[in-house]
Formats: sequence, C-alpha cells, structure tokens
Amino acid sequence: MAKLRITWVKSGIGYNESQRRTLAALGFRRLNQSVVRDDSMPLRGMINKVRHLVKVEEASEAK
Repeated sequence: MAKLRITWVKSGIGYNESQRRTLAALGFRRLNQSVVRDDSMPLRGMINKVRHLVKVEEASEAK
C-alpha cells in the first residue's frame, strides 16, 4: 500500500474548530511535524479539508 508523508506547515489559528480537530486526528501535535500514513480515501478527505495547512508527498517504501 502506498504511503503519504504529510507535513503541517501553517498554523490552524484563525481557522474553524473542525479544521483544527482534523489536524489533531491526522496525528499532529506541533507545527512542522511530519507523519506517515497509509494512503486511503478517508485520509485523502481529511487532507483535502486542511490542504491549505499541510504539504503532502509520497513517502518512500523503504524504512
């Protein structure tokens, strides 16, 4: 399964509560943090909701 590296690049301050909760649900705790998640349709929907706050790239399969 493909993996995505998601990096939080812009603060959620000033945006509505549901967008801040989406950032937390993605696993972010602090700005400029990166998380790696399996690519799926629900994840893509969450990323789409906060696309102006995050950067998304394909993660390499090798660990």
